[in-house]
Amino acid sequence: MIDGVQRIGEYEWEVPVGFIPGMNVPGRFFLSDMLSKTLEEGALQQLANVATMPGIIHNSLAMPDIHWGYGFPIGGVAAFDYGTGVISPGGVGFDINCGVRLLTTPLQPSDLIKKKEILDNLYDAVPVGVGARSTLRLSEKQLETMMTDGAGFAVAEGYGNQDDLLHCEEQGRMKEADPAHVSKKARSRGVPQSGTLGAGNHFLEIQVVEEIYDEQAAQAYGIEKGQVCMMVHCGSRGLGHQVCTDHLQILEHAVTKYHINLPDKQLACAPLTSPEGKAYFGGMAAAANYAWANRQIITHQIRNVLTSMCGIAYDDIRLVYDVAHNVAKLEEHEIDGKKARVCVHRKGATRAFGPGCPDVPSDYSHVGQPVIIPGSMGSSSFLLKGTDVAMNRTFGSTCHGAGRVLSRSQAKKKIQGKNIRETLGKAGIMVKAPHDGAIAEEAPDAYKPSSEVVSVVHNLGLSRLVARLEPLGVIKG
Repeated sequence: MIDGVQRIGEYEWEVPVGFIPGMNVPGRFFLSDMLSKTLEEGALQQLANVATMPGIIHNSLAMPDIHWGYGFPIGGVAAFDYGTGVISPGGVGFDINCGVRLLTTPLQPSDLIKKKEILDNLYDAVPVGVGARSTLRLSEKQLETMMTDGAGFAVAEGYGNQDDLLHCEEQGRMKEADPAHVSKKARSRGVPQSGTLGAGNHFLEIQVVEEIYDEQAAQAYGIEKGQVCMMVHCGSRGLGHQVCTDHLQILEHAVTKYHINLPDKQLACAPLTSPEGKAYFGGMAAAANYAWANRQIITHQIRNVLTSMCGIAYDDIRLVYDVAHNVAKLEEHEIDGKKARVCVHRKGATRAFGPGCPDVPSDYSHVGQPVIIPGSMGSSSFLLKGTDVAMNRTFGSTCHGAGRVLSRSQAKKKIQGKNIRETLGKAGIMVKAPHDGAIAEEAPDAYKPSSEVVSVVHNLGLSRLVARLEPLGVIKG
């Protein structure tokens, strides 16, 4: 482990105040011995950098999928006091509300006789790749409503049902959205991309539930062993990227205006209550709503393909939950024994609210919020549940995925996409992608083992295992 870092538990490590000048709180991160071998010094430096920011509460946090990112480490969590704290695009990321949703079906793997044709039709129905363009054509007015109403816009347009909204984080809509702070350029990028998967690590997977760990929670979530499920991972596309880019330029100047000292200009921020901070928050929330609507439209396309090819009813394809893992949100948490309003940044981290929390859907309240942790291509994904431990220790947060160990460029140099396709095919996993390079950069070897990452948060109690899902067919962006 890096000099100066202190081990304080089997899976817990601390970066003490003084590790770098100006830290207001310690850094705290969670790793197993196995995962500690993959820790990047740059990511640890970023964790300490975040601890210098004004108004940060308790700790700068990082989950076991920690790796180097823009400003904040990916896997980073930080809560800021509403009155004295700041908001930072580096704590959210460029793909605002990149997130995951899980759908159940009444199908079994034996029902997927036409799996190749199903995968082909899904690939045709959901545009993928860099600059993927939708067959939908939003008007400016529709885009505006999409940014204010989120998934509710999509349902109102006929892309889903009301139960879908009940099973989305924030019911698929951040009420603080203000499209006035979304530029013309961001809008022009968003109009042609609604209902598209995009590129990078985004995917659509056909999966099967291989193992149930918690029968009570699985029953509440409608999950059964042997069941075919669908998982979608994508975000706010070009619109969200542009919102981040636009506001970063503004906030870089705000740092000087408000006399904020930062060790890294990528942490550009502004006070939460400042005009610049409010503007970014409103634009970010609008992009988050776009992302929820995007995943909702994709869900509709999935349902159309499965109902036409598998003879099942549209409403038999049920949304378990939709979670964001790149977002900043105003939440109420207990701080030193008192309820306080804070802004929680989750950058490559997932909300994991425990039983009884008012933000958890009523039909899940007795077990806690579903937490969806996707694996890398060809590896296990997991369904977990939120816990009281997470509420007390990490502002209701847990990991979001496997976490990279190779950059995309490194992966493409070391790994042949054709070989990965063949290896997965021999294991019964079909893969479709725009080209072999897209497969190589998202190969399993480019990521930490998802099972090890999930094991850490399970053993710490930051979220608890409910089910393991294995891929049957993968569409990569």
